Amino acid sequence: MPNLPSLGLRNRNGRAAQPLARKPAPMSAYVVDCAVYVDGHRLDGTWNHADAIEEVRRRGTGFVWIGLHEPTEEQINGIAETFGLHELAVEDAVHAHQRPKLERYDNTLFMVLKTVRYADTAHRTATSEIVDTGELMVFLGRDFVITVRHGKHAELSDLRCRLEDDPEQLALGPSAVLHGVADTVVDNYLDVTEAIQDDIDEIEAEVFEPRTKIDAEQIYLMKREVMELRRAVQPLSKPMQRLAEGYTPMIAEDVRSYFRNVEDHLARVSEMVGAFDELLTTLVDATLAKITLQQNTDMRKISAWVAIISTPTMIAGIYGMNFDFMPETTWKFGYPMVMVVMLIACMVLFKIFRKNKWL
Repeated sequence: MPNLPSLGLRNRNGRAAQPLARKPAPMSAYVVDCAVYVDGHRLDGTWNHADAIEEVRRRGTGFVWIGLHEPTEEQINGIAETFGLHELAVEDAVHAHQRPKLERYDNTLFMVLKTVRYADTAHRTATSEIVDTGELMVFLGRDFVITVRHGKHAELSDLRCRLEDDPEQLALGPSAVLHGVADTVVDNYLDVTEAIQDDIDEIEAEVFEPRTKIDAEQIYLMKREVMELRRAVQPLSKPMQRLAEGYTPMIAEDVRSYFRNVEDHLARVSEMVGAFDELLTTLVDATLAKITLQQNTDMRKISAWVAIISTPTMIAGIYGMNFDFMPETTWKFGYPMVMVVMLIACMVLFKIFRKNKWL
């Protein structure tokens, strides 16, 4: 290992000499972190973007990693000017709402990824979203990587710590950070799809459970969220394939094989999402058929009771016409006879409907 103090690198005890005597630069609220890495190790000190890239280019080795969270156009303009970022890519990074893509501007790569998070079931309502989405943009240059995050989730602090604990991987350069970001995003896709799988299995069991009432709105909500996940996953397949195949020399040869692994995981997620969509369509059809059958059953019950009630109503209506000459109107057993006939007629109809499973 090189002489760490002379390079300003961290040793096992976390002690290192400063590369230059300078005052710490204050970090803005939208800048999550800004660090300089040389030979896979983070240099001590607090850096701003201008001092960081100046230090890297003075040494002729290493790279800068800047993490931003929802910067405005005014806030990112200084960074864009320092690193030579293309204005179209900067505009996309500021305003977000982009499809996953990979673009090349001169000597800079710009990648957009959709981040997802499964909503906590304890705080979920009937109209709340099951899958929360955000966006993550990455600017990749020869000696810098800039990540721009939109949304309240998908923080990269854990990823930064993992990479800093693996100097050998981080020494591969900015492309190792890009791989780490892509791998983290796709791993989150896997976590979300597994959680959705559990929900769909539960819905499927309820749909095909006899004598259970299913709310079709719940299935439509799940289908909408699966479509949202599909819009995040499917457009990313082509950019990931290009990175794995050596789309640009800015991706180190040793890192390309890692992108192939991410591509395989993404293909698995894409297949699962497609299967979810087909299964939910089947569940919607089954639910509608079950609702229709339940409605037919209810209508038969209503019709049966209407027929039973209409029989005594008809008899009472006939004898309520008040004609002078009607059978049994003057017979002392006329009233009991009519009541017995009504009761027998109702019981016969009830048994007929019960036998035919209308009641």
